Formats: sequence, structure tokens, C-alpha cells
Amino acid sequence: MTQRRTTVLVVGAGPCGLAMAAQLSRLGVPVTVVDAADRPHTGSRAILLWPPVREVLGELGLAERAARDSVQPAALHYHLGSGGSVRVPLSEANAPLVLPQEHTGRLLAQALAERGVDVEWGTRVTKVVPDAHTVTVTASRPDGTTTEIEADWVVGADGLHSQVRAQLGIDFSGARFPATFLLAEGRITGEHGTGGISTEEIHYFLADTGVALIAPLPGGDFRISGAVPDGTAATAEQAQALLDERGPGGLRFTEVRTVTLFASDERVAGALRSGRCFLVGDAAHVHSPIGGQGLNLGIPDTRNLAWKLAGVVRGRLHESVLDTYDPERRAAIEQTLQATGRMARQAVVGPLARRIRNLTWRLLDATGVLTRGYAPMLAGWRSHYPDVLFGGTDRTRPRPGTRDPRWIPKPSDELAGRFQLITYGGKDTRLATRATELGDRLPDLVAHFPLDGPAEKFVLLRPDGYVAAAGPADRFPGAAAKLAALVPTPSSPAATR
Repeated sequence: MTQRRTTVLVVGAGPCGLAMAAQLSRLGVPVTVVDAADRPHTGSRAILLWPPVREVLGELGLAERAARDSVQPAALHYHLGSGGSVRVPLSEANAPLVLPQEHTGRLLAQALAERGVDVEWGTRVTKVVPDAHTVTVTASRPDGTTTEIEADWVVGADGLHSQVRAQLGIDFSGARFPATFLLAEGRITGEHGTGGISTEEIHYFLADTGVALIAPLPGGDFRISGAVPDGTAATAEQAQALLDERGPGGLRFTEVRTVTLFASDERVAGALRSGRCFLVGDAAHVHSPIGGQGLNLGIPDTRNLAWKLAGVVRGRLHESVLDTYDPERRAAIEQTLQATGRMARQAVVGPLARRIRNLTWRLLDATGVLTRGYAPMLAGWRSHYPDVLFGGTDRTRPRPGTRDPRWIPKPSDELAGRFQLITYGGKDTRLATRATELGDRLPDLVAHFPLDGPAEKFVLLRPDGYVAAAGPADRFPGAAAKLAALVPTPSSPAATR
């Protein structure tokens, strides 16, 4: 048996594990990545990269590559059968990229390799033993050799059947989502090109016979998906039947590349942190595919954890900041499960409820509610955290724990891992002076950006884009004191690493 050590061991090299490792590496933290598979994961699987994921890609220098390789839909188009249709425009702030998961993984792996970190494939974790100061992980390889890795911290990103979670004895309660889905990818042709199916929109057909998704993919392919009865075969003929029964008619599914069946669970880990071990992505939570929120929930796990863990490792933050990971991400998980549950129930309602649903959707569309509320919800802007970081009860606007497209952290490497403090009222105000003093006192933690404006106020953004504090000038001293309290004292363990 060989022995080695690392600062952070990431178990699992799917998109969440790769994103976690790439962010830590960007923040100057030594990281090792292992995966039980012998090669990178393939398949399109999760295809929607909503703004929270796009922000992470931007911070890792992948924005242009992702945009080049993907499709950016201009709208979500809901076809309500005889009830007409509703088109929800997607502004730049709300739009996802459509990119097959294997391409997302490839981009993240490239970003990681550019920082000198390669995935150790064919390395299966068999044992995880934490203690007060380290975690000892035993892993085996196909040739029968084993290695013992001593890590300061471990991040389990090893999916639904997480070995890290199992070794830690963490419960994964929940149930199977009561539907089986057929997923097929290939070309769609009709008498007039794609028969009116725009390649610039994601289409949802809410027919009497069921719901079908038709989404454009890079390269001119389309994805077709929908819930099907038990016993349905994964064949191109069944995909065509789904298209005929629920689509607009007159379309042919050709040049078939993928046809598969899948089911999903709705489960959440009993704990997202156990001592020096953390769970992210599918190792922490799984839910129905409705709404395309998979990576939009998993990769923000890594964004929440990365800056906190890097801050502790580098002595910038007190270790207690890691206690906020579970309650914050658990709140986001519950919000997503509630939203996807509502969407699932609306998709399978009976005839009378369908008429009410269709009438309601047309009314919401006519009043602009879908554009103002529904699109931002899918885009992740309605996700919010309890204010456990500062422990405040302020009801200022923007509220602590929320996100807003008006305030997005600048993605430069120089600012990585730092709070970004925006003050209004100009450079010569008392507020700007105090903010500058705070930045000078905590240069590794705070970057100050004074802006003009008619009133003196501030917004303090966390490194992951959520609001830490905000308000008029008289509230700034309290926020500054709470931020300074996150810094370890010279005698604390984090300060002496």
C-alpha cells in the first residue's frame, strides 16, 4: 500500500467534482481528484446551464468556450394544446446555455488541467476514516493495488450511490419519483424543415396524452423527453410515438443517436457536512428532472463551499464559517424541490384542472408575471439563504441571503474568494472612507468599489454572489464588525495553518 497526503481530496469527477476542484485550485488550495470510473463520463444527461452555473464557468475562464459550444435559447415555449400557447422570453440575465453534460465536464476538466491538476481515474474509494484533524481515505485500483490518502478535508461528489456518504453513515432519505422518462436525441425533420419547432426555443408540449419536451442541442440535434408508462421500450419507434402523440404533428425523428429510459429519486442527505467531510451534487441531493435544475443545484453547492473552505485553509476565515454550508444549501435544496414538485403536479393534472391551468398560464403571461417571476425562478435568482453567516434580522433591500442580477461579483482571479463591497454616494463620503479603511484592514478578504449615487448606501457581496449585508450608511459599522468577526484570531487553528 502506498501512502500520500493532500489538502483537499475531491471524490468524484463529474461536473460537480470537477467544478469543486477547479474553484479550489483557482483559490490557491492544493487539491486531488479521484474517480472510480476508468475514463471521463459520457452522455448528454443534464443539458441546461442556468446563470448560477454560467457564473462559475465565467470565473473559471470558460464562458467563451461554453457559449461557443452551446445553444442559447431565446424563450421557453409552452404549447397548451387547444388552450393555445405561452412564450416566456429569456433575457440575457435569465437565459441558460444548452450544453450536453459530457461537454460541460470536458470544459471543467480542461480548466483543472490548465491549473496542473489531473483526475486520477480508476481509483475507487473503499474506506473513509475521519478524525479531529484529518481524514484517511483508502482507495483501490483495477490492478489490485491500494493507496492511503491522508487529507485535511474531503468533498464527496460521487453521485447518487456515494461511497463517501455511505462510509460516513449519512442517511439519504426520500423516495423514487413516480414516473419513468424516455429520452431520445437525434434529428427532427418535417415538411418544412423542423416543422415550426424553433431551434431558438425550448418547447414543452402539455398535451392531453401527457407532456413532452423538445429542446435544441448543439450541432442541430434535438432532445425529446417525456414520462412514459411502465414497460415502454427504449426504441426509436417509441420516441417517434411520443413525438406523434404529444408534439405538433408532422415531424419525423431521424438520425437517432440516443434512446434511453431513466427514473429519478427525490432524496436529500441527512447531513451535508460531517466534520471534515462535505457532500455536494447528487451525493447530497437528487430530484426530478422537471425544470432542468440538476446542475443548477449541484454546482452552486460547490460555489458555496469553495470560498469558505479555501478561506479556512488559507487562514483568512475562521473555521466556524463552514458551519453555514449545510443550512444555506439545505434551504436552496428545499426551495428547488418545492418548485419542481409544483411543476410536476401541473404537468399531470386531469382535464378540468388542465383547463384551469391553461387559463391561469395565459393570464400570468398577459400580465407579465411569467417573465418577471417564473423565468427568474428557473434562472436561480429567487434562491435565497437564511442569514446564518452574519446572523442578522435586517429587512433591508437587497435582503441578506438573496441574489440579484444587478450585483454580480467581478470574475477576476485577483478578486477570487474576496467579499466585494459596493458603496454609493461617491468617493468622498464618510461611508466610502470607512469602506476603504475596512478594505485596507482586511485586504485579503474585502475589495471596495465606490460608485456615484444620490444616497449613501452599501451592498456587501459574498464571493459566491449572495448578498451578505446591505443598507444605508448608518448600518455599515455593524456589517463591518460582523465581517471582521469571520477572520481568525492569531491564536486560532485556522490562523496558524
